Amino acid sequence: MASVPSLASSVHQRVADALASALPEAGGADPLLRRSDRADFQANGILALAKKAKANPRELATTVVAAIPGGDLIKEIEVSGPGFLNITVSDRAIIETLAARAGDDRLGVPYAANAGTTVIDYAQPNVAKEMHVGHLRSAVIGAAMVEILEFTGEKVIRRHHIGDWGTQFGMLIQYLIEHPHELDHKAAAGSAEASGEEAMSNLNRLYKASRAVFDSDEEFKTRARARVVGLQAGEEETLALWQRFVDESKIYFYSVFNKLDMDIQDPDVVGESGYNDMLAETCKLLEDSGVAVRSNGALCVFFDEYKGPDGNPTPLIVQKSDGGFGYAATDLSAIRDRVGNLKATEIIYVVDARQSLHFKMVFETARRAGWLNDEVKAVQLAFGTVLGKDGKPFKTREGETVRLVDLLDEAVDRATAVVREKAEKVGLTEEEIVENGRYVGIGAVKYADLSTSAARDYKFDLDQMVSLNGDTSVYLQYAYARIKSILRRAGDRKPVAHPELELAPAERALGLHLDQFGELIAEAAAEHAPHKLAAYLYQLSSLFTTFYDQCPVVKPEPELVVGENRLFLCDLTARTLTKGMSLLGIRTPERL
Repeated sequence: MASVPSLASSVHQRVADALASALPEAGGADPLLRRSDRADFQANGILALAKKAKANPRELATTVVAAIPGGDLIKEIEVSGPGFLNITVSDRAIIETLAARAGDDRLGVPYAANAGTTVIDYAQPNVAKEMHVGHLRSAVIGAAMVEILEFTGEKVIRRHHIGDWGTQFGMLIQYLIEHPHELDHKAAAGSAEASGEEAMSNLNRLYKASRAVFDSDEEFKTRARARVVGLQAGEEETLALWQRFVDESKIYFYSVFNKLDMDIQDPDVVGESGYNDMLAETCKLLEDSGVAVRSNGALCVFFDEYKGPDGNPTPLIVQKSDGGFGYAATDLSAIRDRVGNLKATEIIYVVDARQSLHFKMVFETARRAGWLNDEVKAVQLAFGTVLGKDGKPFKTREGETVRLVDLLDEAVDRATAVVREKAEKVGLTEEEIVENGRYVGIGAVKYADLSTSAARDYKFDLDQMVSLNGDTSVYLQYAYARIKSILRRAGDRKPVAHPELELAPAERALGLHLDQFGELIAEAAAEHAPHKLAAYLYQLSSLFTTFYDQCPVVKPEPELVVGENRLFLCDLTARTLTKGMSLLGIRTPERL
């Protein structure tokens, strides 16, 4: 089915056509239509156009109104102030437009006209290291952007740039050579979660043991450093042991992502090591083109705008003076691969805001080298810090970084308790309580993150996150479950759109908001702003609550056609909620 024009776009076109008719020299001018609390929409563009044409704005506005056909779409237009148009659409237009949306699996949301290929770099844990609360935001924000962009028709390629290279692996590999059974599993794990915990336990134990020997035994330290050289040279035995660390870590990573209800595929995991073969060539290309220059033996890129505390330029170091490659070499090689091989038209990096300077320098270097240009852009979707209730970086009582697994488990435990309180009234089985508790708990964590602008810090407060009141995922999930309950209780009565009916104020408000879904999706995709989708869904749930309080649907039973129309609004609200929540990676249980 073709996409359904929104009421806003239809009204915009009518006003633009009338404006071109009344003022031909302003052909194509934007009437600046927006939602209004004085009417359904307000057009504000006439004032500026009248000034430019040296015309009386109110007279021009009156002429424009006369040229707009009434009837099917627009019910009333009022000229206000110095030429503003207050526009009210007809009740028929609202329901007919929503009925067209309801007839489409995509709810009438159009595909983007300029869809391309986006590579999203997100969820980047480190091999042989435990995931902590700092890994949460990249994973959750990145996964939501993948879903939103794919829904608009963009071809999305996921990339998980895991930390799987570096000097620490010399220490770990050498210790494993000398203690070959340290990564052996004691027994076959009963579940992915159990095997993930065991894998992390093995890695933690091995890391601590190898670090203790490294710090106390000079001969071991020498052997470990030699092992780094062997790793970089591609020695077969060393690479095989390195691969064991990567594989063991993936068992753990995937168990954590499974808790987060996220699907991470093996081909999408391309770590630092994936670009090793490109590093020397990247440096040569930069040096030969003059983009990078040697400074004290290191290969550097300088920028006039970036200076250190001493006033001297702060360079991007691509290759160190000892010949080793820095993060910049890897990141620049990744850009070359993503543009040249993956044919990306956009690369999005979902990375901590504290790395913003590094990425500004990397992107500018890539532009100077010609790898990024007007057709291919790279952006950092920078995110802020997860804070505790006290407004300080989130730590345990002992001052340690919070393990991500512990945080997720606690969220699920809290949510399960909330679900259990309501379970008897709804008639949930123990299996449903456990399943819904998981969906509510993980949804609460994701929504708290996604409902905040990525650039801002936010406080991690589980009590608030699993609350039934306020801007929480639980509030949205309960709104969805309530609608499904209403539809079940309606019995034989079915949702049917009745455009001939006059709508109550709460019905109009809900209908107009439902119609904005497609425009909101386009905005969230273009601005890389999943928090705007979260805000839309919260407002939708709030408007539904008002509608349900003011407009009887099941009891007291309204007149047949009125009831059918209200069931139609309920059904479309539920479909919009579940689609929007799924784009945020959050489940919507049908009974809560």
